[in-house]
Amino acid sequence: MTLEDLFTLKGRVALVTGGSRGIGRGIATGFIAAGAKVYITGRNVDNCEATAAELGPNCFALPGDVSSVETISALADRFREFEPKLDILVNNAATAWAAKFTEFPEKGWDRTVDLCMKSPFFLTQALYPNLKAAASPAQPAKVINITSTDATTVDYLEVYAYHAAKAGLAHLTRRMAAELAKDNIVVTNLSPGHFPSGMNRPATRYENVVSRIIPAGRVGTPEDAAGGAVFLASRAGDYVLGSTLSVDGGFAWARLPISHLDRVERMDLDTLAAESAGAAAKA
Repeated sequence: MTLEDLFTLKGRVALVTGGSRGIGRGIATGFIAAGAKVYITGRNVDNCEATAAELGPNCFALPGDVSSVETISALADRFREFEPKLDILVNNAATAWAAKFTEFPEKGWDRTVDLCMKSPFFLTQALYPNLKAAASPAQPAKVINITSTDATTVDYLEVYAYHAAKAGLAHLTRRMAAELAKDNIVVTNLSPGHFPSGMNRPATRYENVVSRIIPAGRVGTPEDAAGGAVFLASRAGDYVLGSTLSVDGGFAWARLPISHLDRVERMDLDTLAAESAGAAAKA
């Protein structure tokens, strides 16, 4: 056994939704570095193609929308035009909507729950034949659902639907893992904390403020996301089923309450939350 044996992804095919930016891009970059052939999806064709070009010859753009069963089916059909098998599926595409409790709209709720919880299930269902074709006892296929620390802890932003959808996805992961294990398909979830991205505006615009409530003292990096995902996708993660891997600098499980912050820091967080309320951050 060598370290490469444990972590290599050579010869494997991966599909990463929302792979053109943020955490998805970091995961795609890590998979490519580990030797995989990676397809990235995203609604923005230009962004998707530009990222694929930047990540090199082992990255391929597969623009598409995963917000409905119809568009998911179309994306799966397009994938099958290029590949008969799928070794690794990363359900990363997401969105969040922040609004005060008394003003939270049904539109924001439905959009968030559909993309964050419904879509991972139906995309996995649509690509099940390809995952099963790739899977074997010696090399299981992998499904990695990207949840969030918002699935396990209450954040200071009023993202009610996001909390519910990500918590639901975490439990859905366990049920899917129990069902698909017999087909040599291993299902897990990766739970990121605060990573700068188009969706996580606080970590992007207020990195210094957010870092003060993270035990590690910093926000996440692409390497952090890639490391966790490569572990789950590789031989090293074959015996991890239905589990949650937190990649959050201790935010969910090792964080002191906000009350330990001084008055100025609490005011900074109040300002951050106020500025974020009412805004829908698109994936």
